[in-house]
Amino acid sequence: MIRSELDRNFMETKRNKLLWDVISSRMKEKAYNRSSEQCKCKWKNLVTRYKGCETMDAEDVRQQFPFFNEMQAIFAARMQRMLWAEAEGGGASGSKRKLMNLSSEEEDENEESDQGEKPTIKKKKKGKSSSPNVIGPSSSSGSGSNNIRDILEDFMKQQMQIEMQWREVFEAREKERMMKEMEWRQTMEALENERIMMDRRWRERDEQRRMREEARAEKRDALITALLNKLRREDHM
Repeated sequence: MIRSELDRNFMETKRNKLLWDVISSRMKEKAYNRSSEQCKCKWKNLVTRYKGCETMDAEDVRQQFPFFNEMQAIFAARMQRMLWAEAEGGGASGSKRKLMNLSSEEEDENEESDQGEKPTIKKKKKGKSSSPNVIGPSSSSGSGSNNIRDILEDFMKQQMQIEMQWREVFEAREKERMMKEMEWRQTMEALENERIMMDRRWRERDEQRRMREEARAEKRDALITALLNKLRREDHM
């Protein structure tokens, strides 16, 4: 969650050691003592597992990688930012290739750049500037708009798929919550019934005890009365 909030910053900077330090400090605020290197390794593992689950069925993904939907949401938001940036800048010739590399080359380049290496993106740009196959703005205006339209359609399909997966997960969690709530209510009803039965037995026992005491008191009073009458008769005699 913390890494997804800072994803835009990771994509805009080439040296992200300070960002990992920020993540480490925020984890410590939540009582998780993790160093920046541990957070970085954890994120790399999540990305690797996400890539391995892209070709799997939704049911298998949920069983083997429970964070697939969260990771897919991060890369979908990153794709949307890239699309809007390309659309606003008017340079649509390389957008599709960049979007295909969002979850692989760019992530690895940004993760390795904090060790002092030169980003490979700059090398690619230099090679691209000297390549004779570069398409100019005048020749790519028509195809660029079609590429953006296709990319937007693909993005909308992915968004619909993500929404369907989130809905399935939400319905499953809601069903599980309702089952747990029903079990909790049944348990509370059973405890309440048991409490009522115990209270009823206690009242019955208290009533029986009171009746026995009253009976003993009556017998005692009758015995005392009989003794007093006997003593009076003896005095008269």
